Amino acid sequence: MPSVTSPDAAAASQPRPSQAFAWPGGRAGVLLVHGLAGTPTEMRFVARGLHAAGFTVHAVQLDGHCGSVADLVATGWRDWSRSVDAAIDKLAREVDHVFVAGLSMGAVLALERAIARPDAIRGVALYGTTFRLDGWAVPLYARLLALLPLVCGLGIGRERQVMERHPYGIKDERTRAWIVGSMLAGDSGAAGLLGTPWGALAEFIALSRHVRRQLDRVHTPCLVVHSSDDDIASLANVELIQRRVAAPVETVLLDDSYHIVSIDRQRDVLIDRSVQFFRRLAHVGDTGAVPAALPPTAARAPHELNPTP
Repeated sequence: MPSVTSPDAAAASQPRPSQAFAWPGGRAGVLLVHGLAGTPTEMRFVARGLHAAGFTVHAVQLDGHCGSVADLVATGWRDWSRSVDAAIDKLAREVDHVFVAGLSMGAVLALERAIARPDAIRGVALYGTTFRLDGWAVPLYARLLALLPLVCGLGIGRERQVMERHPYGIKDERTRAWIVGSMLAGDSGAAGLLGTPWGALAEFIALSRHVRRQLDRVHTPCLVVHSSDDDIASLANVELIQRRVAAPVETVLLDDSYHIVSIDRQRDVLIDRSVQFFRRLAHVGDTGAVPAALPPTAARAPHELNPTP
Protein backbone atom coordinates (compact mmCIF):
# COMPACT_ATOMS: atom_id res chain seq x y z
CA MET A 1 0.00 0.00 0.00
CA PRO A 2 2.61 2.60 -1.06
CA SER A 3 1.82 6.29 -0.90
CA VAL A 4 2.40 8.74 -3.72
CA THR A 5 1.66 12.41 -4.29
CA SER A 6 -1.23 13.13 -6.63
CA PRO A 7 -0.09 14.08 -10.14
CA ASP A 8 -3.11 16.32 -10.51
CA ALA A 9 -2.65 18.11 -7.18
CA ALA A 10 -2.05 21.45 -8.87
CA ALA A 11 -4.46 20.88 -11.74
CA ALA A 12 -7.72 22.77 -11.89
CA SER A 13 -10.75 20.58 -11.40
CA GLN A 14 -12.72 20.18 -14.63
CA PRO A 15 -16.47 19.49 -14.65
CA ARG A 16 -17.21 15.91 -15.67
CA PRO A 17 -20.49 14.31 -16.69
CA SER A 18 -22.25 12.55 -13.84
CA GLN A 19 -22.16 8.75 -13.78
CA ALA A 20 -25.42 8.59 -11.80
CA PHE A 21 -28.31 6.84 -13.49
CA ALA A 22 -32.02 6.17 -12.95
CA TRP A 23 -34.10 3.37 -14.47
CA PRO A 24 -37.88 3.57 -13.88
CA GLY A 25 -39.74 0.45 -12.85
CA GLY A 26 -42.33 -0.52 -10.27
CA ARG A 27 -43.50 1.22 -7.12
CA ALA A 28 -40.65 -0.23 -5.06
CA GLY A 29 -37.31 1.47 -5.62
CA VAL A 30 -33.70 0.78 -4.73
CA LEU A 31 -31.02 3.44 -4.35
CA LEU A 32 -27.52 2.08 -5.02
CA VAL A 33 -24.54 3.69 -3.27
CA HIS A 34 -20.99 3.03 -4.45
CA GLY A 35 -17.83 2.89 -2.35
CA LEU A 36 -15.02 5.28 -1.46
CA ALA A 37 -13.13 6.55 -4.52
CA GLY A 38 -15.49 4.34 -6.55
CA THR A 39 -18.15 4.94 -9.15
CA PRO A 40 -21.81 4.03 -9.85
CA THR A 41 -20.46 1.66 -12.51
CA GLU A 42 -19.54 -0.84 -9.78
CA MET A 43 -23.27 -1.14 -9.02
CA ARG A 44 -24.53 -1.59 -12.59
CA PHE A 45 -24.70 -5.39 -12.57
CA VAL A 46 -26.87 -5.18 -9.46
CA ALA A 47 -28.90 -2.38 -11.00
CA ARG A 48 -29.66 -4.42 -14.09
CA GLY A 49 -30.70 -7.44 -12.02
CA LEU A 50 -32.98 -5.40 -9.78
CA HIS A 51 -34.46 -3.55 -12.72
CA ALA A 52 -35.12 -6.83 -14.55
CA ALA A 53 -37.00 -7.93 -11.42
CA GLY A 54 -39.25 -4.88 -11.70
CA PHE A 55 -37.71 -2.40 -9.29
CA THR A 56 -37.15 1.25 -9.99
CA VAL A 57 -33.40 1.68 -9.65
CA HIS A 58 -31.40 4.84 -9.01
CA ALA A 59 -27.63 5.01 -8.53
CA VAL A 60 -26.12 8.03 -6.84
CA GLN A 61 -22.74 9.54 -7.59
CA LEU A 62 -21.27 10.70 -4.30
CA ASP A 63 -20.04 14.27 -4.15
CA GLY A 64 -16.42 14.62 -5.24
CA HIS A 65 -16.26 11.20 -6.90
CA CYS A 66 -15.61 10.14 -10.52
CA GLY A 67 -13.18 12.99 -11.00
CA SER A 68 -9.72 13.89 -9.78
CA VAL A 69 -8.00 13.42 -6.45
CA ALA A 70 -8.46 17.15 -5.85
CA ASP A 71 -12.20 16.80 -6.41
CA LEU A 72 -12.42 14.03 -3.84
CA VAL A 73 -10.38 15.68 -1.07
CA ALA A 74 -12.46 18.83 -1.43
CA THR A 75 -15.38 16.87 0.05
CA GLY A 76 -16.03 14.99 3.30
CA TRP A 77 -18.34 12.31 4.62
CA ARG A 78 -21.12 14.76 5.39
CA ASP A 79 -21.08 15.85 1.74
CA TRP A 80 -21.34 12.18 0.70
CA SER A 81 -24.20 11.69 3.13
CA ARG A 82 -25.99 14.71 1.65
CA SER A 83 -25.61 13.13 -1.80
CA VAL A 84 -27.37 10.01 -0.54
CA ASP A 85 -30.01 12.07 1.23
CA ALA A 86 -30.89 14.02 -1.92
CA ALA A 87 -31.01 10.79 -3.92
CA ILE A 88 -33.39 9.23 -1.37
CA ASP A 89 -35.71 12.21 -1.69
CA LYS A 90 -35.62 12.00 -5.49
CA LEU A 91 -36.40 8.28 -5.49
CA ALA A 92 -39.17 8.71 -2.89
CA ARG A 93 -41.03 11.02 -5.29
CA GLU A 94 -41.29 8.11 -7.77
CA VAL A 95 -42.02 5.07 -5.57
CA ASP A 96 -43.95 3.90 -2.52
CA HIS A 97 -41.14 1.87 -0.93
CA VAL A 98 -37.52 3.07 -0.74
CA PHE A 99 -34.62 0.69 -0.17
CA VAL A 100 -30.93 1.55 -0.04
CA ALA A 101 -28.11 -0.80 -1.04
CA GLY A 102 -24.49 0.17 -0.55
CA LEU A 103 -21.09 -1.32 -1.35
CA SER A 104 -18.15 -1.06 1.07
CA MET A 105 -18.23 2.52 2.40
CA GLY A 106 -21.53 2.88 0.57
CA ALA A 107 -22.94 0.31 2.99
CA VAL A 108 -21.77 2.45 5.92
CA LEU A 109 -23.50 5.45 4.36
CA ALA A 110 -26.67 3.38 3.95
CA LEU A 111 -26.57 2.61 7.68
CA GLU A 112 -25.88 6.25 8.51
CA ARG A 113 -28.99 7.33 6.61
CA ALA A 114 -31.06 4.51 8.12
CA ILE A 115 -30.14 5.87 11.56
CA ALA A 116 -30.97 9.44 10.59
CA ARG A 117 -34.11 8.70 8.53
CA PRO A 118 -35.70 5.46 9.77
CA ASP A 119 -39.12 6.41 8.41
CA ALA A 120 -37.81 7.04 4.90
CA ILE A 121 -36.02 3.72 4.29
CA ARG A 122 -37.84 0.38 4.30
CA GLY A 123 -34.70 -1.78 4.27
CA VAL A 124 -30.96 -1.71 3.59
CA ALA A 125 -28.70 -4.13 1.75
CA LEU A 126 -25.08 -4.05 2.87
CA TYR A 127 -22.53 -5.42 0.40
CA GLY A 128 -18.96 -5.88 1.65
CA THR A 129 -19.60 -3.50 4.54
CA THR A 130 -16.35 -1.83 5.59
CA PHE A 131 -15.91 -0.26 8.99
CA ARG A 132 -12.27 -1.30 9.22
CA LEU A 133 -9.73 -2.10 6.51
CA ASP A 134 -8.69 -5.44 7.98
CA GLY A 135 -8.85 -7.97 5.13
CA TRP A 136 -6.08 -10.43 4.31
CA ALA A 137 -4.63 -8.23 1.51
CA VAL A 138 -4.34 -5.15 3.73
CA PRO A 139 -0.76 -4.82 5.08
CA LEU A 140 -0.23 -4.60 8.82
CA TYR A 141 1.14 -1.09 8.60
CA ALA A 142 -2.28 0.03 7.34
CA ARG A 143 -3.27 0.13 11.01
CA LEU A 144 -1.51 3.48 11.02
CA LEU A 145 -4.33 4.80 8.84
CA ALA A 146 -6.25 5.33 12.07
CA LEU A 147 -4.00 8.36 12.59
CA LEU A 148 -5.08 10.02 9.34
CA PRO A 149 -7.90 12.12 10.85
CA LEU A 150 -5.28 13.71 13.12
CA VAL A 151 -2.63 14.04 10.39
CA CYS A 152 -4.98 15.44 7.77
CA GLY A 153 -6.60 17.66 10.37
CA LEU A 154 -3.22 19.36 10.59
CA GLY A 155 -3.28 19.91 6.84
CA ILE A 156 -0.62 17.29 6.12
CA GLY A 157 -0.66 15.08 3.02
CA ARG A 158 -4.34 15.31 2.15
CA GLU A 159 -3.69 14.51 -1.52
CA ARG A 160 -1.15 11.77 -0.94
CA GLN A 161 -2.64 8.44 -1.92
CA VAL A 162 -2.82 4.88 -0.69
CA MET A 163 -2.62 2.92 -3.92
CA GLU A 164 -4.85 0.01 -4.83
CA ARG A 165 -3.03 -3.33 -4.88
CA HIS A 166 -3.53 -6.83 -6.17
CA PRO A 167 -6.10 -8.42 -6.23
CA TYR A 168 -8.00 -5.11 -6.24
CA GLY A 169 -10.99 -6.60 -4.42
CA ILE A 170 -11.89 -8.82 -7.39
CA LYS A 171 -11.40 -12.58 -7.69
CA ASP A 172 -12.64 -12.96 -11.27
CA GLU A 173 -9.57 -12.42 -13.47
CA ARG A 174 -11.44 -11.09 -16.49
CA THR A 175 -13.39 -8.53 -14.52
CA ARG A 176 -10.24 -7.54 -12.61
CA ALA A 177 -8.33 -6.97 -15.85
CA TRP A 178 -11.08 -4.69 -17.16
CA ILE A 179 -11.26 -2.65 -13.97
CA VAL A 180 -7.49 -2.31 -13.54
CA GLY A 181 -7.10 -1.37 -17.20
CA SER A 182 -9.67 1.41 -16.79
CA MET A 183 -7.96 2.62 -13.61
CA LEU A 184 -4.56 2.72 -15.29
CA ALA A 185 -6.09 4.60 -18.21
CA GLY A 186 -7.28 7.26 -15.78
CA ASP A 187 -10.98 6.58 -16.40
CA SER A 188 -12.21 7.38 -12.88
CA GLY A 189 -15.80 7.55 -14.08
CA ALA A 190 -15.71 3.92 -15.21
CA ALA A 191 -13.53 2.31 -12.56
CA GLY A 192 -12.74 4.82 -9.81
CA LEU A 193 -9.35 6.14 -8.76
CA LEU A 194 -6.23 3.98 -8.73
CA GLY A 195 -5.39 5.36 -5.30
CA THR A 196 -7.40 6.77 -2.40
CA PRO A 197 -6.17 10.10 -1.02
CA TRP A 198 -5.33 10.40 2.65
CA GLY A 199 -7.91 13.16 3.10
CA ALA A 200 -10.71 10.91 1.83
CA LEU A 201 -9.53 8.01 3.98
CA ALA A 202 -9.54 10.31 7.01
CA GLU A 203 -13.16 11.19 6.24
CA PHE A 204 -14.05 7.51 5.81
CA ILE A 205 -12.54 6.72 9.21
CA ALA A 206 -14.53 9.55 10.79
CA LEU A 207 -17.72 8.25 9.15
CA SER A 208 -17.03 4.70 10.30
CA ARG A 209 -16.52 5.81 13.90
CA HIS A 210 -19.66 7.93 13.77
CA VAL A 211 -21.82 5.03 12.55
CA ARG A 212 -20.26 2.36 14.78
CA ARG A 213 -21.15 4.41 17.85
CA GLN A 214 -24.81 4.41 16.78
CA LEU A 215 -25.39 0.94 15.35
CA ASP A 216 -27.85 0.13 18.12
CA ARG A 217 -30.07 2.85 16.63
CA VAL A 218 -30.49 0.95 13.36
CA HIS A 219 -34.08 -0.33 13.40
CA THR A 220 -34.29 -0.91 9.65
CA PRO A 221 -34.08 -4.54 8.45
CA CYS A 222 -30.69 -5.39 6.98
CA LEU A 223 -29.44 -7.82 4.36
CA VAL A 224 -25.70 -8.40 4.73
CA VAL A 225 -23.83 -9.92 1.77
CA HIS A 226 -20.12 -10.43 2.38
CA SER A 227 -17.36 -12.66 1.13
CA SER A 228 -15.88 -15.10 3.62
CA ASP A 229 -12.60 -14.46 1.75
CA ASP A 230 -12.86 -10.66 1.58
CA ASP A 231 -9.41 -9.20 0.91
CA ILE A 232 -10.29 -5.73 2.21
CA ALA A 233 -12.81 -6.12 5.05
CA SER A 234 -12.82 -9.20 7.27
CA LEU A 235 -15.88 -10.92 8.70
CA ALA A 236 -15.36 -8.89 11.86
CA ASN A 237 -17.26 -6.16 10.03
CA VAL A 238 -20.22 -8.51 9.60
CA GLU A 239 -20.08 -9.66 13.20
CA LEU A 240 -20.24 -6.03 14.34
CA ILE A 241 -23.51 -5.56 12.45
CA GLN A 242 -24.96 -8.82 13.74
CA ARG A 243 -24.04 -7.96 17.31
CA ARG A 244 -25.03 -4.31 17.45
CA VAL A 245 -27.88 -3.61 15.02
CA ALA A 246 -31.30 -3.62 16.68
CA ALA A 247 -33.21 -4.70 13.57
CA PRO A 248 -33.42 -8.18 11.98
CA VAL A 249 -30.20 -9.01 10.09
CA GLU A 250 -30.13 -11.56 7.28
CA THR A 251 -26.60 -12.66 6.38
CA VAL A 252 -25.33 -14.23 3.15
CA LEU A 253 -21.68 -15.32 3.03
CA LEU A 254 -20.14 -15.85 -0.40
CA ASP A 255 -17.32 -18.36 -0.89
CA ASP A 256 -16.03 -17.49 -4.38
CA SER A 257 -15.63 -13.71 -4.35
CA TYR A 258 -13.41 -11.02 -2.89
CA HIS A 259 -14.41 -7.57 -1.65
CA ILE A 260 -16.32 -6.03 -4.57
CA VAL A 261 -19.13 -8.56 -4.43
CA SER A 262 -21.35 -6.47 -6.70
CA ILE A 263 -19.23 -7.33 -9.75
CA ASP A 264 -17.38 -10.50 -8.73
CA ARG A 265 -18.11 -14.15 -9.50
CA GLN A 266 -21.16 -14.57 -7.29
CA ARG A 267 -22.98 -11.37 -8.20
CA ASP A 268 -26.01 -13.40 -9.33
CA VAL A 269 -26.34 -14.81 -5.81
CA LEU A 270 -26.19 -11.26 -4.43
CA ILE A 271 -28.84 -10.12 -6.91
CA ASP A 272 -31.18 -13.03 -6.22
CA ARG A 273 -30.99 -12.61 -2.45
CA SER A 274 -31.43 -8.85 -2.75
CA VAL A 275 -34.55 -9.28 -4.88
CA GLN A 276 -36.01 -11.73 -2.37
CA PHE A 277 -35.21 -9.41 0.55
CA PHE A 278 -36.63 -6.26 -1.04
CA ARG A 279 -39.73 -8.05 -2.32
CA ARG A 280 -40.50 -9.45 1.10
CA LEU A 281 -40.24 -6.04 2.74
CA ALA A 282 -42.18 -4.27 0.00
CA HIS A 283 -45.22 -6.53 0.56
CA VAL A 284 -45.26 -7.51 -3.08
CA GLY A 285 -48.98 -8.17 -2.89
CA ASP A 286 -49.37 -4.41 -3.31
CA THR A 287 -50.56 -3.74 -6.84
CA GLY A 288 -47.77 -2.57 -9.14
CA ALA A 289 -44.94 -2.99 -6.63
CA VAL A 290 -42.72 -5.41 -8.57
CA PRO A 291 -43.41 -8.30 -10.96
CA ALA A 292 -43.37 -11.87 -9.76
CA ALA A 293 -40.39 -13.42 -11.52
CA LEU A 294 -36.68 -12.67 -11.86
CA PRO A 295 -35.33 -13.63 -15.28
CA PRO A 296 -32.37 -16.06 -15.21
CA THR A 297 -28.94 -14.46 -15.77
CA ALA A 298 -29.55 -11.00 -14.46
CA ALA A 299 -25.90 -9.96 -14.70
CA ARG A 300 -23.98 -9.64 -17.91
CA ALA A 301 -20.43 -10.55 -18.82
CA PRO A 302 -17.52 -8.56 -17.34
CA HIS A 303 -16.92 -6.60 -20.57
CA GLU A 304 -20.49 -5.24 -20.31
CA LEU A 305 -19.93 -3.16 -17.21
CA ASN A 306 -22.15 -0.39 -18.56
CA PRO A 307 -25.37 -2.31 -19.24
CA THR A 308 -28.59 -0.52 -19.99
CA PRO A 309 -31.96 -1.88 -18.91
